[in-house]
Amino acid sequence: MTTLLQINTSLFAAHGQSSQLADRFVAEYLAAHPGTRRVLRDVASEPLPHLDGRRFTAFTTPADSRSDEQRAVIAESDALIAELKAADVIVLGLPMYNFGVPSQLKSYFDHIARAGETFRYTANGPVGLVTGKKVYVFATRGGQYAGTALDTETKYVRDFLAFIGITDVEFVYAEGLAYGPEQKDAAVAKAIATITQLAA
Repeated sequence: MTTLLQINTSLFAAHGQSSQLADRFVAEYLAAHPGTRRVLRDVASEPLPHLDGRRFTAFTTPADSRSDEQRAVIAESDALIAELKAADVIVLGLPMYNFGVPSQLKSYFDHIARAGETFRYTANGPVGLVTGKKVYVFATRGGQYAGTALDTETKYVRDFLAFIGITDVEFVYAEGLAYGPEQKDAAVAKAIATITQLAA
C-alpha cells in the first residue's frame, strides 16, 4: 500500500492557499491511485516546540543516559521520523511569510534532522538516510519570487530534503496572490492545471 504524508504549514489551516492546493492535489492523487493511505500532519495547527538547548541536548545524549524529559523529546521526534520514513509520497503546503518558510516548518525540520536516524556523517561528508520518496511542494506567495534571489524557500527546502536523502522534489508555484483578484485567479488556475497533470 502506498502511503502519502501531507504536511500543511499555513497559519490559516485549511483556508490557506497552500493548504487548498495541497488538498486538491491529494484528492486527485487519491482518486487516481486507489488504496493510497493518507496521513495528515498540520504543523501550524499543532506546532512543535522550537528547538532550544534542552531539546537539542536530548538528541545528542546517549539513550542510556537520557532523563525522563529527554526520553519524551526523543519519543516525539522518533514518531515524526517513523511517519516520514513510512511515507512513499510527501505533499508539502508551503506559504511564504516575510521572505521565508513558516517557523513551524523549521521546527518540524529541526525535529526530524537527527544524526544516525535521518542522516549520518561519513569521512566524505553527510549521507541522507531517508530515500525513495517523491515530494510535491505547493508554494504560495503574495509576491513574485520564483527564480529570484528573494526566493529563499525553494533552495532551503531542496537543500534540507537532500541532506536527509530526498532528492526527487517537484515545486508548484502560485505567486502574485496579493496583486489583485485577476492575478490571484490566474495563478491558482495555473497551479491547478499543473496539479491535474502531476496527480494522474
